[in-house]
Amino acid sequence: MSRFRMYPTPAQQDALIDQCRHARSVWNLALEQWSMWTRDKGPTPRFPEQCRQLTEARAVFGWLRAGSNTVQQQALRDFDQAVKSFYAGTHRRPTWRKAGLHEGFRIVGAQAIRIEQVSRKWAQVLVPKVGWVRFRTSRAIPAAKSYRVTRDRAGRWHLAFAAIPEPIRASGAGRIVGVDRGVAVSAALSTGELLSCPGFSDRELERLKHLQRRLARCRPGSNRRLRGKMAIAKLYARARDRLKDWAEKVSTDLARRFDVIRVEDLHIPHMTRRPKPKPDPERPGAYLPNRRRAKARLNRGILANGWGALVRRLEQKAPGRVEKVRPAYTSQTCSVCGHCTPENRKSQAVFRCVACGHQAHADANAATNIAAGRAVGARRETPVRVSPKREPQHATSA
Repeated sequence: MSRFRMYPTPAQQDALIDQCRHARSVWNLALEQWSMWTRDKGPTPRFPEQCRQLTEARAVFGWLRAGSNTVQQQALRDFDQAVKSFYAGTHRRPTWRKAGLHEGFRIVGAQAIRIEQVSRKWAQVLVPKVGWVRFRTSRAIPAAKSYRVTRDRAGRWHLAFAAIPEPIRASGAGRIVGVDRGVAVSAALSTGELLSCPGFSDRELERLKHLQRRLARCRPGSNRRLRGKMAIAKLYARARDRLKDWAEKVSTDLARRFDVIRVEDLHIPHMTRRPKPKPDPERPGAYLPNRRRAKARLNRGILANGWGALVRRLEQKAPGRVEKVRPAYTSQTCSVCGHCTPENRKSQAVFRCVACGHQAHADANAATNIAAGRAVGARRETPVRVSPKREPQHATSA
């Protein structure tokens, strides 16, 4: 999607919040009807019947009638599509929308094309029941038939058009690059480049710790706690913007410079799972140390370096040119002679081959192996013991 930052007035912000509240209420009501299905009852209402019920509800309740019928019907249509996607197996089960977390609504149809360019940097969109809202044109406005208005936890409003941009063309030089993702170095290229994703600064970390301590002393439900949560959300939003900006710039640069981009086939959700508790057999009800503090720190480092965002944007900008390589032993294999042993990795950043003496940055050496596809055929130093008198076996034999 092409997303733009919106700058509504205080009165428009209140109207937008009401529209988000109406869309969220209609979605949750539809989800409640769908969740009440049992085998002994009839089928739950579908989209046409829910639209008729919405018309009856708007005639009874004034707060619902004050909102836009387009926004409310579109929430029902989105829920109907979510249910179909769930039954098709392409998406997860629809969940409840919460205030402050899922704030947004969608506009589709003729009302979605009411956009005017005010100046070179500013434009405005006509939102139903709200009026003309300004937004910053950081790029060309795409030709889309729908858009979505959202509000993040930091209180910022965004306008996203449902338009898929054209993929980046390959350079045609036949260049191949390998990308090794890490924690100390966010992305190491086979060309020797070491890229680091910007995160929190030292001053921001001190302020974050101060705000978290202040938040712990606030009374639940108070305005002071709400202001503290908003201040913390702004810090996290700033760091998240830096991560997205870094992923966009790096993915665009790689898609333009190289024809084939090879990355490790990593399962990030599995890598960032919590360690399972270890029961103590000698003390019933007690548990052994499982190093969950160290694992939590590693998980934060993985997520803060944008591993998934970088590969996801590469696949979108360079479709068909991103290859995933098996990551086994890429950090222990020499990129010059192919010798594989754990002793090659002297430290986190130093790689020195014990066979040929090749020395390089450990992440850059792993990226070179990924670019060559050497990780697929990587073996350990100790060979498999097979009798030399054994006859050659066919690959299809048991």
